[in-house]
Amino acid sequence: MLDFLLTSDAIMALITLTFLEIILGIDNIVFISIAANKLPKEQRNKATNIGLLLAMVQRIVLLFFVSFLVGLSEPFYTVELNWLTVAISWQAIILFMGGLFLIYKSTSEIREKVESPSYDEDGVKSKVIKSLSQAITQILIIDFIFSVDSILTAVGMTNGLHPNNNYTLVLMIIAVMISIAVMIGFANPIRKFIDRNPSMQILGLAFLILIGFMLITEAAHLSHTEFLGKSVGAIPKGYLYFAIAFSLFVEFLNHKTKKKL
Repeated sequence: MLDFLLTSDAIMALITLTFLEIILGIDNIVFISIAANKLPKEQRNKATNIGLLLAMVQRIVLLFFVSFLVGLSEPFYTVELNWLTVAISWQAIILFMGGLFLIYKSTSEIREKVESPSYDEDGVKSKVIKSLSQAITQILIIDFIFSVDSILTAVGMTNGLHPNNNYTLVLMIIAVMISIAVMIGFANPIRKFIDRNPSMQILGLAFLILIGFMLITEAAHLSHTEFLGKSVGAIPKGYLYFAIAFSLFVEFLNHKTKKKL
């Protein structure tokens, strides 16, 4: 086992998997930050840390059910109409429902922030998430949605790396643990920064809406959906992350400009 983990192929796979988990975890951190900031101040750090630790446990448990997760991508029902063809799988359903959930939560939050008076901010927060357990439950639901996609991607990347699947399983578990440790280190500072800057809250919610639409199109792509003879293609994740990075850069410049004024 140790000999395998110290090989160059295993080390490169570990670095790649860890980087992948961290990049895909950015969406998670934004959602966790917004969910945790709805709680009283004394519970926010706890919600963030507990949410990420439970997310790590959840992902490790899911890794032990890799064959089950791979089975989720197999279609169990096909809709064939003159204008629509869809091969429905459980993976597509999870991504589709997750996309709808993100869009609903984000648009609700944006409407609340725009329509609610600022002096009643604490009252508004208490109406949305009433307890620590409720916030953690929401965090685990959204992490499960992202975990299915990221774990299947990780399985594809490590396929054929070693004849013994237990070795690659250990490699994926190590990558998950390292990535969660990195996210725990950065999650609370990011959450506090988002809480201090209302414009960043709106931007983060806009990102979640964008990610929600991406999950829906990903579900359509995995279902081999054809609408009026046109197949639905996957949106390259690089485009999404470039848009997010560019928006953050513009917001950073805007923040610096305001400080100088």
